[in-house]
Amino acid sequence: MCEANAYMVKNDEEILLMESVDLVEPEPDGTFRLVGIFGDQMTVKGKLKRMNLVDHRILFEA
Repeated sequence: MCEANAYMVKNDEEILLMESVDLVEPEPDGTFRLVGIFGDQMTVKGKLKRMNLVDHRILFEA
């Protein structure tokens, strides 16, 4: 599988936002839309810090 888990980094702690993310799409307002493999969606306000697709991790920071 190619999906990844998305996390928000706050105070050096990683907080899980969504599992099995299939799509990360930047929105015009500066947020990111995350879509999971089952169609679930959420919007993340923050900066994309790192994507490590080998480890299946997407990191955002506030």
